[in-house]
Amino acid sequence: MAVRRLNHAVLYIRDLDRAVDFYTATLQFDIAHLIPGRAAFLRAPDTENDHDLGLFPLGDQAPSPPPGSTGLYHLAWEVGTLGELAEAGRRLRSRDALVGASDHLVSKSFYAKDPDGNEFEVMWRVPRTDWPGTEDLRPRQLDLDAALTRWGADLETGAAAGSPT
Repeated sequence: MAVRRLNHAVLYIRDLDRAVDFYTATLQFDIAHLIPGRAAFLRAPDTENDHDLGLFPLGDQAPSPPPGSTGLYHLAWEVGTLGELAEAGRRLRSRDALVGASDHLVSKSFYAKDPDGNEFEVMWRVPRTDWPGTEDLRPRQLDLDAALTRWGADLETGAAAGSPT
């Protein structure tokens, strides 16, 4: 069998209401299923999944894993257009959640942390025809204005445009 894509992620968090508020406000997830005080299952806009993110509270005293320890580093959520990426960046900044931005040449990305310190990436995939060859692929500083000038705010790429994932 071959894995096709990530279907959903599940996170342990401290406070369910706080985490649901964060993910619905910043990434525009909808609540698919809610078990008050016990679990929430959130769905991304236009998804075909039952849920894309599961949240299970451990309580306010749950420790965070120390940086650099083994375990999950971050999740990457893909948006369909650069305009959506710009809007996600604005919402993340407004919540003081933004921790970085990068140009990976094949994608443009913002990095953020949720209220429990879980890091995630919100990214837009560059059209495959514009991917670079084998030159230096180290991440660069994101110049979102230059990307918007080149591709526009409404060009859909990746899964949102129906291309293979």
